[in-house]
Order: sequence, then C-alpha cells, then structure tokens
Amino acid sequence: MAESDLTVTLSRPSDVAFARQAAMQAMTSIGASAIKKTKFVTAVSEIARNAIVYGHGGRISFEIVGNGSQRRVVAECTDRGPGIADVNQALKDGFSTGKGLGLGLSGARRLVDRFKITSSSDTGTTVILECACR
Repeated sequence: MAESDLTVTLSRPSDVAFARQAAMQAMTSIGASAIKKTKFVTAVSEIARNAIVYGHGGRISFEIVGNGSQRRVVAECTDRGPGIADVNQALKDGFSTGKGLGLGLSGARRLVDRFKITSSSDTGTTVILECACR
C-alpha cells in the first residue's frame, strides 16, 4: 500500500471483505504485530458491515500517518444512513436496533487505540478507527 489513501466503497455485503483486505494491507505496511492486525481488521469488519446494513452503504478510507515506530493507520468510515439516535446508548454492549447481538460498535471501540463516532439524521454516521503499529 502506498502512503496515500485507499478507499473502499461499501454497497453490498461482499465489500466488507475488500475493507478487511485493505485494513490488513495497511497494517502490514506499518509493520503492525499480528495481534494488532487482527484486532484492527475485526474492528473494520464490524464498522463496514454496519455501514452497509444500517447506513445504506458508504465508504471507508485508510490513511497511514506518522513516522518510524510512530506510524499508525487511520480508517474513516462514512455512511448515508439515518444516523444513530443515541450514540451513547448504541455504544453499550447488548444494544441493537436490528437482529444482532449489539456488540459491533462497543467491540470495535475496544479493539482499537482510538475510536470516534459522530452521527446525525442529516449526514449519516462517521466512525474513525486508529491503530498504532505496536
């Protein structure tokens, strides 16, 4: 992966696999440990799936930032959905508006070094995931 951004369009369930591949490629390029790679790819998978299922599709972009041992991958996932009415509630384990277990957002948050979510009914939802190489 080049030091530039890589963006994956999220419109159908099979696009989650492309997002996972891009996440793995980005983490490999910064020399991340196997554990860090697995955690980040899992978080990306959950967020990408949510964008498709609940957010009517969107995109996820990956950027490598920093230098040397301070390099990290930042993923930004945006969707075109109705937004999340109560983000704090949605981040609680077990909360789901669908048929899932309600562990996607809260689990993704635990798997990465930095997690930020913004959501509104006007603009949809944006989730930022960041993971350092170690």
